[in-house]
Amino acid sequence: MGIFSRTRDIIAANFTDLLDKAEDPSKMIRMIILEMEETLVEVRASAARTIADQKEMRRHISKLNTLQESWTEKAELALSKDREDLAKAALVERQKAADMADQLSAEIGVLDDALRASEEDIAKLQNKLREARTRQNTIVTRLESANNRFKLRDMYAGPKIQDAFSRFEVMERRVDFAEGRADALSLGAPKSLDEEIAELKSAEKVDADLAALKARMGKDG
Repeated sequence: MGIFSRTRDIIAANFTDLLDKAEDPSKMIRMIILEMEETLVEVRASAARTIADQKEMRRHISKLNTLQESWTEKAELALSKDREDLAKAALVERQKAADMADQLSAEIGVLDDALRASEEDIAKLQNKLREARTRQNTIVTRLESANNRFKLRDMYAGPKIQDAFSRFEVMERRVDFAEGRADALSLGAPKSLDEEIAELKSAEKVDADLAALKARMGKDG
């Protein structure tokens, strides 16, 4: 019955209070689930042994019933031969067998009560185990989600990103400086034919834009 009492203690346990007192709730949940699973195995094994004991007792009761019939026949035979002393002795043996059978029947009744109690405990413990596993999965999922959010926020708003962009600015300044040096090399150098023609085209476009602007303004006036 110690296992059954332990089962009821687990069933009656307030998981919320346990988790509030735990330094590591996730570890506490794993320990609770492990204890539930181990207790469930022990209770089922105990119930299996009880059922086996009942079967053995019933077989013994059947043998005792057969023995009672045998002693009854012997008592009848003794009486038919006018041996009342033997008939009485046979009836005494029959009573012993009947008493033993009654005792075994009473023990079976006690075991039946224990089995019914353990069956209820197993059902309740299974429900608690499902509840604990569901809460464990929920906590694990929430924890993973929170860690992922932290990583993402640390990635786009944390010091690593700020440091990376600071390095980008340093690199851009270096590029600007390199481009400036390249442009400086061309200062004062004679223009190429392509450059002069490009400037003419640019000047023509500016003149055309100016004439169009004047014409529009004159028309509006």
